[in-house]
Amino acid sequence: MTKALAVSDILDKFLVFINRNQLFLDKTETMTAKYGTKILTELLNLDSLQVNSYRQHEGIGIILQLDSLNKESTCPRCGKKSHRLHQNHRYLVKDLPLSGQAVYLEVNRRQFKCNSCQKPFSEELSLLKARRTYTKRLAHSIIQEVLENDIHSVAKKSHVTTEEIETMLKDMAQELLESKPTELKRLGIDEIALIKGQGKYCAVLIDLDKSKLVAILEARTQEKIKETLTGWGWEVLEQIKEVSIDLWLPYKSLIEELMPSAQVVADRFHVMKQVNKELDTQRKQQNRSAGQQKEQPKSAEILGGLTKSKYALLKNELNLNEQQKVKLEQVKLISPLLGKMHELKEEFRKVFERSNDWLSGLFNLGSWLVSATDYFPESCQTIRRWLDEIIAYFDNRTTNGAVEGINNKLKLIKRSGYGFKNFENFRIRCLLQWHFNC
Repeated sequence: MTKALAVSDILDKFLVFINRNQLFLDKTETMTAKYGTKILTELLNLDSLQVNSYRQHEGIGIILQLDSLNKESTCPRCGKKSHRLHQNHRYLVKDLPLSGQAVYLEVNRRQFKCNSCQKPFSEELSLLKARRTYTKRLAHSIIQEVLENDIHSVAKKSHVTTEEIETMLKDMAQELLESKPTELKRLGIDEIALIKGQGKYCAVLIDLDKSKLVAILEARTQEKIKETLTGWGWEVLEQIKEVSIDLWLPYKSLIEELMPSAQVVADRFHVMKQVNKELDTQRKQQNRSAGQQKEQPKSAEILGGLTKSKYALLKNELNLNEQQKVKLEQVKLISPLLGKMHELKEEFRKVFERSNDWLSGLFNLGSWLVSATDYFPESCQTIRRWLDEIIAYFDNRTTNGAVEGINNKLKLIKRSGYGFKNFENFRIRCLLQWHFNC
């Protein structure tokens, strides 16, 4: 339960108590009971404001009149304080509802005249953002609802316009975009397809310790990622100890440039993906070859054995169901090559599961490379090229596993839409999701 909602519940009970004790003789009568307004001020957490009166109008809602406790304000230009009141500006702003009724705060945002600048300025109120017709806590509550529902239904329920909700989202997103990650020790970099099959990817940056999205970029180019990382500042980058990436050289060179003291870790799942890809390529080649030689007696048997064999070969052998186990044995009988490659694939997976430190990892990986070179030439070449980054996994067993989980959530957000039609709105929606729920 959020603080704003908790306050709302307490106020509901307080208003019921007040009504039962007949402090309100009429729905339009001002509440002048001194202790009542004091309690309301404390419960509403108004900071430098206090409740002076209460009015309840049929068909409109509850109006709380507020006044500032401060006798002076700070000039935003020179930083000097002034107590010279220039003008009063009273207006209504929407707040969290109480007992199912709309609540409006009658606020006086006073204007002062600076003794130094000799220019007028409006005082800052922590409860409100300048030029907004609603409180910050109402915006916070509505944004949380939008994360679970569409904008139009939330607008109707909360008695605000869709335009106001869009403004709330943009205000919050701007704050998030301007903020920098805190206590970021292990960073994960990956990508997600914006439009499947069109080669359009956006980069995602993850705090691996918190499993939290910290940035999402419209492109995965080195320039875009560099712009974001440099924007965080040296004080953030120097705290990062490890960066987990897929096997993409521009990521590696960028990290070495901006974070020379950070350890680059090749994500073990992407390394495993490379081995699986080469195994699947061989499976497809044998399937095509058998299909092109249908007239030969053994071709039909090979085709039958390789049909629907992809997951039997690529899936972790311990996780195969009975049907897939039978298919795997069938593949091994008709294709000793695929059988051997599957065996090596499983051995490669066990290297990561059974090696306890970088030294044993290096030894086991080296042994595997000797056995697998003739069967996985492309994968072995890649592994040798990324050997330092691959064995770095064994230091802290850092992976991009959290990144893959977050990517699945991002894909769900992308599919559901929630009324957002462009990348900027999609990015706002994603950042808000992790800001409120993580």
